[in-house]
Amino acid sequence: MSEKNREGKRTARERLADERAKQKTAEKRRRVLIVGASVVCVLGLAAVIGVIAANSGKDKASGPVVAPSGANGQDSLAVPVGKEGATSTLVVWEDFRCPGCKAFEAAYRPTIHELTGSGKLKVEYHLATIIDGNMGGTGSRNAANAAACAQDAGKFPAYHDVLYENQPEETSDDYAENGKLLELAKKVDGLDTPAFRTCVEKGTHNTWVDKSAAAFRNGGFSGTPTVLLDGKNIYQDRTMTPAKLKQQVEAAAKG
Repeated sequence: MSEKNREGKRTARERLADERAKQKTAEKRRRVLIVGASVVCVLGLAAVIGVIAANSGKDKASGPVVAPSGANGQDSLAVPVGKEGATSTLVVWEDFRCPGCKAFEAAYRPTIHELTGSGKLKVEYHLATIIDGNMGGTGSRNAANAAACAQDAGKFPAYHDVLYENQPEETSDDYAENGKLLELAKKVDGLDTPAFRTCVEKGTHNTWVDKSAAAFRNGGFSGTPTVLLDGKNIYQDRTMTPAKLKQQVEAAAKG
């Protein structure tokens, strides 16, 4: 082999090695950014716990705790979706202003709908208000109250999805406006009724929402969404996918 050919092959190998090194560096940087973003979210929650607690008495709903129709679990703080006899239970702690909750919904919603529809999975939704404490405002609580009002009307799943599909920017408190929540109700067949409007405008379930938010703060959770499948936190599992969730639920259903 000529010196020129050997030099050409050496150069090609070096270029390939350089390219692989760049790809590894880029992948490492990507992983660091993902982990870093997760840590910031956790630290952000930890930093505002004191703010939430300090403001827990401000703008707090008063009056009796009125749980929405069909709510169950401890203190009737869970909104159930799916058949009671389902083999697996998915517990979801969420905030309607939370971008991470919207991302979870976008990725997992079709699978969750399929599994609840087939009777293999029951979901228990718990509503939190950490973004109100972080960013200020009452949009998390007002949206949660409206969702509870939708539960009274038997329309929780559909309205729940509409709230996430139309979620405003995290820094925007659009859901503090009852008019916005009532406008979105028109997207759900049969929900825009006088009873629903009255429930939203009077904040019928606000005290129940506050109690749910307190349960979240006292539950030792690191943030929203917190997603537990039969007691195991699957949202912290980096390998979890909708397909894997479906596989696990179907395996449990087969026994």
